[in-house]
Amino acid sequence: MKEIVVISGKGGTGKTSLTAAFAFLAGEDVILADCDVDAADMHLLMKPDVAKREDFYSGEMAHVIQENCTLCGKCQEICRFGAIKFEKDQYIVDKLSCEGCGYCARICPTKTIINEKPQVGEWYISNVRTGSQMVHARLNIGADNSGKLVAKVKNEARNLAESVNKNLILIDGSPGIGCPVVSSLSGASLVVLVTEPSISGLHDLKRVYQLVKTFNIKAGCIINKADINTQKSKEIKSFLKENNIQLITELPYTEEFTKAMTSGKTIVEIEEKELSELMLNAWNSILSLTL
Repeated sequence: MKEIVVISGKGGTGKTSLTAAFAFLAGEDVILADCDVDAADMHLLMKPDVAKREDFYSGEMAHVIQENCTLCGKCQEICRFGAIKFEKDQYIVDKLSCEGCGYCARICPTKTIINEKPQVGEWYISNVRTGSQMVHARLNIGADNSGKLVAKVKNEARNLAESVNKNLILIDGSPGIGCPVVSSLSGASLVVLVTEPSISGLHDLKRVYQLVKTFNIKAGCIINKADINTQKSKEIKSFLKENNIQLITELPYTEEFTKAMTSGKTIVEIEEKELSELMLNAWNSILSLTL
């Protein structure tokens, strides 16, 4: 089974728009996975029909058993995160502030405080308009453990691919280099780096590639909006050559991307022959890199 992960060093490079376009080109041949769980938006273009939904529990959070509490206040005194509040004659836990360290539970003289796994999000398996299926998720506001939720999405995508005899998974990863990206890269066959010709685009491309190198994964790169700064595009291509990263394609800046998104379509669904051909050639190049 092959896993193609599309990531970017920074947000706003067009990563999700390109991944959705590749999904449309691949049709029924791929299982999709949206691993950008902190800001999931692949569903806006794929229009999923949810077939399965489950809560996701992870981490730990303090919980006060009110009927056993003697109101001694020791938990509030020692909580360095300010997560224990005294309201309406009882001590309660502020869910957004609690780090789940468990210290309050240890010092509670009556064992009134316990640590529980909180529900921090949901994950779904959906039928999408390309005729395939997508595994995606939603992380609750203020919740952490996005890396673990990404791992859950990837595992379910693998299970789904096996169950329906698909040998290719296309993954929309998170921008940056944090835990969700690390989790997205685990087990990948190929990484597609999406960048733009700007100072921050080149800087963050270098930074995210350092992460990719530690996983020893083959990488290719797409320069989006390549014509808005030809000098930076040249610098990006020099970096790619120095690091043996294949340049998959250079895409021009066009407002057609925005028009497509606002109409809920991918760029390959609109009547723009040049862009469609570039995207098709890029997808074929990506497939050849997985061989």
